[in-house]
Parts: sequence; structure tokens; C-alpha cells
Amino acid sequence: MKKVHLIAIGGSAMHNMALALHEKGFKVSGSDDEINEPSKGRLERAGLLPEQMGWFPEKLNSDLDAVILGMHARADNPELIRAKELGLTIFSYPEYIYEATKDKIRIVIGGSHGKTTITAMLLHVLHQLNIETDFMVGAQLEGFSTMVRLSETAKYAVIEGDEYLASPIDRRPKFHLYKPHVALLSGIAWDHINVFPTFDNYVEQFREFIRLIETKGHLVYCENDPVLKSLCLEPFRQDVLRIPYSIPPHRIENGISFITNGGKEYALQIFGDHNLMNLNGAMQVCKQLGIAETDFMNAIQTFKGAAKRLELVYKTNTFNFYKDFAHSPSKLKATTNAVKKQFPQRKLVACMELHTFSSLTEEFLNEYKGAMDLADVAIVYYNPHTIAHKKLKPITEQQVLTAFNRKDLIIMTESKAVSDYLRSLQWENKVLLMMSSGNFDGVDFKELANSLKN
Repeated sequence: MKKVHLIAIGGSAMHNMALALHEKGFKVSGSDDEINEPSKGRLERAGLLPEQMGWFPEKLNSDLDAVILGMHARADNPELIRAKELGLTIFSYPEYIYEATKDKIRIVIGGSHGKTTITAMLLHVLHQLNIETDFMVGAQLEGFSTMVRLSETAKYAVIEGDEYLASPIDRRPKFHLYKPHVALLSGIAWDHINVFPTFDNYVEQFREFIRLIETKGHLVYCENDPVLKSLCLEPFRQDVLRIPYSIPPHRIENGISFITNGGKEYALQIFGDHNLMNLNGAMQVCKQLGIAETDFMNAIQTFKGAAKRLELVYKTNTFNFYKDFAHSPSKLKATTNAVKKQFPQRKLVACMELHTFSSLTEEFLNEYKGAMDLADVAIVYYNPHTIAHKKLKPITEQQVLTAFNRKDLIIMTESKAVSDYLRSLQWENKVLLMMSSGNFDGVDFKELANSLKN
């Protein structure tokens, strides 16, 4: 039995890693200074919740086979220092994913947007076709107990390839560590300004990702993105087979998208040009694994989406309420446009939260110009306390108004004010779209839905 200790076990990815290793039969321990739901309950049910919150370097010993360091730990973490003193093997989260999958065929999904959805689509189809695979995905998926699976038996490993840093002591982007046999890139839109200060610097991370594809590997890419297309056609990896994809033929009827493939129509449970591109990208990846297009299309019809990716919260005959993870300018625009196109006869009320480090940065705000233009009513919420907590320069409502370049933009800085305003509206023949990588500082979406006037 292998013994593994996870520093910062309470994170979204880290607690799923702990559950996966526990399921594999490892002896798992961990620590954190704060663990919230759903991580807390899931770790507790598995018997993995630390007895006390905090860091306890004295509990680490030379019997450990590995220590896995979470991104939310600091470089001066006392347990990390102790692990180094003991000479223990220390992995960042992505390093361990690679270590556990190095003898498998690795499929890595990268890009500034759509990573989770495309990874989820692949896993859904493989599951429907009874093809065993290991995986790491950034959201909870229907039909899967954890977001990570690491087995001895799976031939494939499907990995969501985030471009953010690997760990506090490893400044490489996570997706540089996976070395895919089949890679997909969905698009490039500048993000993580605190790590990649210029767009060129950000693009370079994707160039390096392509350099790290295994010899004679495959690169599936979205040709609708001119920056990505130009990058993928650069001649520096002549051995890599390049497969472009774009929006497939489709139509919309009564709020349902139908995709045409091989002369046959398939009704989908997802919608939006960006999701149809995601679907096409996932299909191209599956073709590299020997899966027929008809098998893919039959399986994808039952795909409902990943959590918080255009997730339906509530609906009536005349009203739909969706929540989405969209927060960067490109994601915001794609999601808003998708909902408006899907329900052209309804008024769209779109509400987004400025929550990430980049979105709350004065220099980055102007990237949001026009991002919510298609919404009939556009609301932007941000919490000044969050900005202070991130130790950023304060931003003003006028700055936000100027950045989005929309004169009727509604700006709010109190979470209760957002809920109260939404409750004051009539919702017949409307769509509500709430977008954030957070939760609008504690809004219960289901409770809010039940309180709206229909």
C-alpha cells in the first residue's frame, strides 16, 4: 500500500485527487488551514477529513512514498519545509497526474475557454461506449463520483490542461507537464494577467504546449480563432498531425439545437456556437482514438453539460434561468451570444460578477468592451472587499461603465442588491443568465429562482 500526503487537501482538484487515490487503495492523509463544502463533506464521508485544521509538520515522516503539493499552499508552508528536510518525493498536482498516467495514451484538452466542457464531452462519450479511461476534469460531472480517476487498468487518460501555474514552487503552467499524445486547443484569449503580463507572453505558453506534444502526436485545434490557427500552423512541429475544427452544420427550433452529421440530424441538450464547436472538437479527438462519428453522435445526444457551464437552474414555459462559469471577456461574450441566439424572441437579462484577479485589475478591465452588448439588460456586480482582499487597486463604477462601453449598464457592489433587483422584475418571456467563477458572494441560485416573479 502506497502512502501519500496531500498538502492543501481541501481544494477542488486536490480533494478529488485524495478521493481517487483512496479509491485506488492508497493510504491517504492530508492537511489544510480551511476546508469548505463540498470538499469537507466528501472527504469526511471517505474518512479523509483532517482531524484538525492547520499545518502539522511533525506528522510527516520518512514512511511517506509521496507528498502532493496543492496550489493554495504557500512556498513557506511548514509541512512543505519538513518534507524537503526529510528528502521526501514532492509532486505538484499536475506532476503527479503525469506520473500516474505516463504509461497511458494521454489526451490533453487546453485553451482559454471550453476546456472543462470538451473534457466532459469526451468522458461522457467514452463512458457511454464502455471505454475505460482515467481522467482529470475541472467540474463535477453527472454519472461520475469524482473529478479524478487513476487506475492500473485504463489504456487512456483524458486530462483537462489548465494553463495556470503548477504549484507555489513550480512556476510552469500545468498543461506543460502532461505531454499529450492527442492534444486539443480550443482558443486563445488573454487571461491570468497576474502571471502572464502580456498577450505575447500568454501565447508563448501555448506554443510551448505544442512543443511538448509526444513525437508523431495529434493536434486538434479550433480554426475559427485566428491567433490559435496561426500558431498551430507554425512549422516547428512537422511530425505532429494537425486537425482543424469549426462550427458544424446545425439549426435551432423551439429552443433546441439540431446538428447535422452524415446526412442525419441529432437533437442536442446543449446549445450555443461555442458548445457546437466544443462538440466538433471532441468528435475529432474521438476519431483519433478510432471512434466512429455515428457512435460519437449517438452518445453525445444525452450530454447535458458540465456543472456551471450553461447549467439550467430553473425553467417554465416562458422563462429559463441559467448559471455559467463565464468570467473572462471571451467567455462572457460567447455565453451571452449563445443564449440570445437560442431564445431570440425572449428578453435576456445577463448578470456577471467580476471575481478573478484579472477581471478586477484596472489594466485588464478594458478587455471587456462589448462583451455584454447582446443582452437586453446587462448587470455587472463586484465586491470592493474582494478587491481589497486580493490587495488590488480599487476600481470605480465609472471605470467599469467605461470598460464595458455600454451606457445603460447596471453596476452593483452589494450582493443583496443584485438579488433584490432581480426579484423586482417580471420574468415572463425572459431568460436570466448569471455568470461568475464565484457565487455572487453567497447567492443560492435555486432559492433565488423560486423567489422570482413568473
